[in-house]
Parts: sequence; structure tokens; C-alpha cells
Amino acid sequence: MFIAESLQEAQKVLNKFVSDQTNLENINSAISMMVESYKNNGRIFSAGNGGSMCDAMHFAEELTGRFRKERAPLPAMAINDASHLTCVSNDYGYEFIFSRYIEAWGNKGDVLLAISTSGNSKNIILAVEAAKKKGMKVVGLLGKGGGALKDMVDVALIVDSAVSDRIQEVHIKCIHIFIEGIERNLFPENY
Repeated sequence: MFIAESLQEAQKVLNKFVSDQTNLENINSAISMMVESYKNNGRIFSAGNGGSMCDAMHFAEELTGRFRKERAPLPAMAINDASHLTCVSNDYGYEFIFSRYIEAWGNKGDVLLAISTSGNSKNIILAVEAAKKKGMKVVGLLGKGGGALKDMVDVALIVDSAVSDRIQEVHIKCIHIFIEGIERNLFPENY
């Protein structure tokens, strides 16, 4: 039956990701980078297309709202403002929707969480380039070998799968671990 096969395939992709020690080290590095930004009054931005935009939004709302326990809100923004996205895509082109936002709001010491299941989304590539020009750090949640982005980001987490849904399932696990790691560092009393 396809249901059991789907769950087993998801388990296989996650197990492969977890068994690579580099992934665990990179998650820890990403958390350290985000914590350092917060300790220096920085912010975290997140960007992605389609389901990855939903993941970017999920990440930001868990930081500005709450995750497991009460704590102060943390400054995080998913780049998803409809008026900005439609204005920029109309006036400049869809590939600039994230980079223009980073150019407007990003500062040295901020962090961009760049999400692309292919690793080759043009608008994410341009956002990473804009972030680097601003002196920001970039964490990449990627898939399918990492694409062009794997060599552009400071920390790359690449999910080894050919299909986006399996990649996104591991991405959301990483996002939840990022949030827990940030909280464990900034709000240790909650753990």
C-alpha cells in the first residue's frame, strides 16, 4: 500500500540525513550563527518559494510567537508580504522579490535562512548575494545535491532526495531544531 511506502520512504530519507555527521555539525553551526546574531541585536530573515515559503513563514512565526514555552519574542521575518512580492515582481521581475527586501531591511550581523529544494532558485540566489553584500550570514536548507547555493551559503544543509516533498519534510525537522537550539541558548530556563 502506498501509505506505508510513503512513510517508509520518508523515514529512509531522514535516517540517511541523520547518519551523516556533517549534517549534525552544520545544524549546530547554524544554531550558533543565529544565536550570535540575536546576542548582537540582529534579526533573522527567511525566504523560500511555494512550500518552502510556508516553511520560511513557519520558522519566523515560531520565533516571534512561541515554540514550546513562554519567552520573549525574537525578531524574525519571513519575506512574504504580498504587496512587496507583487510590486517587485511587476516592476523588476520575480527573481528580485527576496533580494530587494534584503537590500531594504538586512543589516550586517543579521542571518538569512535561504530555503530551496533544488538549490538553484534564482530569486534565492539573488537574495543570498544581497545578504552577503550586506555582511549577513546565510544558512541554506537545500536539496537535490545543493545546486548553486551550496557553495554560496555559510552553512549548507542538503537533503539527499530527488523529490521536493521528502526534502521539505527534513527541512521542517531542521527548522524545529534551529528554534529549539536558539531557545536552549537564549532561554535555558525553559529546558
